Amino acid sequence: MALLVIASCQLMVVLDITIVNIALPDIQRSLGFSTTSLSWVINAYTLTFGGLLLLGGRMGDILGRRRVFVFGVLLFVFASLLGGLSQNEWQLLAARALQGVGGAIASPTSLALISTTFREGPERNRAFGVFAAVSAGGGAIGLLMGGILVEWLNWRWVLFVNVPIGLLIVLATPRWIRESERHPGHFDLTGALTSTIGMVLLVYGFIRAAQDGWRDPLTLAAFGAAVVFLLLFVLVESRSRQPITPLHMFADRNRAGTYGMMLSLAAAIFGMFFFLTLFVQNVLDFSPLQAGLAFLPVSAVIAIGAGLASQLLPRYGPKPFMVTGAILAAAGLAWLTLTDIDSTYLGSILGPMLVFSLGMGMEFVSLTLMALSNVAVHETGAASGLLNATQQVGGSLGLSILVTVFGTASNNEADKQIPAFLSQATPLERLRFERTGQLPAQYADEILTAGVSAAFIMAAIFTAIAAVIALLVIQVRSSDLERLQGGGMPVP
Repeated sequence: MALLVIASCQLMVVLDITIVNIALPDIQRSLGFSTTSLSWVINAYTLTFGGLLLLGGRMGDILGRRRVFVFGVLLFVFASLLGGLSQNEWQLLAARALQGVGGAIASPTSLALISTTFREGPERNRAFGVFAAVSAGGGAIGLLMGGILVEWLNWRWVLFVNVPIGLLIVLATPRWIRESERHPGHFDLTGALTSTIGMVLLVYGFIRAAQDGWRDPLTLAAFGAAVVFLLLFVLVESRSRQPITPLHMFADRNRAGTYGMMLSLAAAIFGMFFFLTLFVQNVLDFSPLQAGLAFLPVSAVIAIGAGLASQLLPRYGPKPFMVTGAILAAAGLAWLTLTDIDSTYLGSILGPMLVFSLGMGMEFVSLTLMALSNVAVHETGAASGLLNATQQVGGSLGLSILVTVFGTASNNEADKQIPAFLSQATPLERLRFERTGQLPAQYADEILTAGVSAAFIMAAIFTAIAAVIALLVIQVRSSDLERLQGGGMPVP
């Protein structure tokens, strides 16, 4: 029951990243968003979520994890209610940002609660397997739920649905989850602010570059300011007695390698969901519900991969699954680069998507266990917060890079398709194009597909980098295997 409560919270927080994707066209029509500003419906959540995860983990260490967990869920519920009631752009964006704050408080605390609720060894391995499957599969479930809610009700219910779920979690928590020991300390607000501002500026710089080019003054200014704030963050953390991110965690090569792998793999999985959603709806003409159903096998195969890894980890250690998982993910993405306008879901999309998902299921269990291995009890919140932060920030940064690659490839293809269209267009078709800037479907699909294929090439490179890190950096010690098998002493 404790695991059900914790996993339900993580599912609610993670699926909110994708559940809104399906509803974006309806949100745009309802509240009058421009195409450019519409992207911030997603970014307002992911940036505050990723930027404040470190502070959320630290709060649980100092104030008690169950107490902070409940507060984070309640804040998430309140923000979801406000978002569903929004009447204009700024209200929805503010609510989405507040949702991110609530998720940043609840998510790392829920992961840390697993470490304190379940005994080290097979029991904790299984719990981490469930948690990792929920974390990785939540995106696909969010797309399915979003399609159902938008098609049967309206876009506001993709936010309202969090209210009853969150309240049930809050009511069940005191009964099934015990409070953790509180550790004395203070909040590193300066570190939290500099890291959050730095990461927001960095992501904004990539998004701006995708829209206005790398030479745009605001793009360059955003990157410059991001570097300043992130360097200031490192300086603050190195001098703080109780830093929000203990830099000594990176001294362990396994943990540092794990964080690097999570950055790369998160970029890949965010990109896979984003671009395949575009492709199946715009090129294959799937409805929102059909698009959600198309991603349902992802969750099942991720769960299979996570279960397989959690069962065999004690015998073989995490490294084989980290290497194999990254190779499978890279192979699936490389397969997707072959997609063209004649592709079908069963013939070209489902197979590579399942290969990718199996690899990611193996990865999330292995990465979670490795990130929290050899961590002192009073720092599990910070360690789990950092793992979640690298996932969200890696996803945001990686997606912005992939969007830049997508935009460049799409523009290059447009330079070919527009003259081809104009050479064959009737006077009426030329006039319509001059007024709307929209090409007929056959030409527009070629442009979109070229951009998607290029983005998958970059995503495959990200996963290949993760495979190299797993192969060359990760080293599993005999003491690590003893702990996985239920032996060894916990870190004090």
